[in-house]
Amino acid sequence: MNQGLAWTLLVVAGVLDVAWAVSMKYAEGYTRLGWSIVSVLLLAAFVYLLGRVLEALPVGTAYAVWTGIGAAGTVIMGVVLFGETLGPLRLGGVVVVLAGIAMLKLAEA
Repeated sequence: MNQGLAWTLLVVAGVLDVAWAVSMKYAEGYTRLGWSIVSVLLLAAFVYLLGRVLEALPVGTAYAVWTGIGAAGTVIMGVVLFGETLGPLRLGGVVVVLAGIAMLKLAEA
């Protein structure tokens, strides 16, 4: 796998991680069957993709970027879908996470 494809799949895995977190919220403690199934499928998909990405990217970089995308994306989706607040400190935290992701990508270039 080439580096470009690995980075693309890493972003996809990060987005699937966000979708998984949202699906867990909708699954309501895994008491809603449909959302529970979606959650498990999303989990399997992003773990598979992350495993493939590790064939081409260093584990430290890939894991940090994946969790960063998941963390920042989940905060944003919490605001959009669930009315969670996004005050200055939370927004600053998201910006710091995204800056860290950018620095890790630049370090690999």
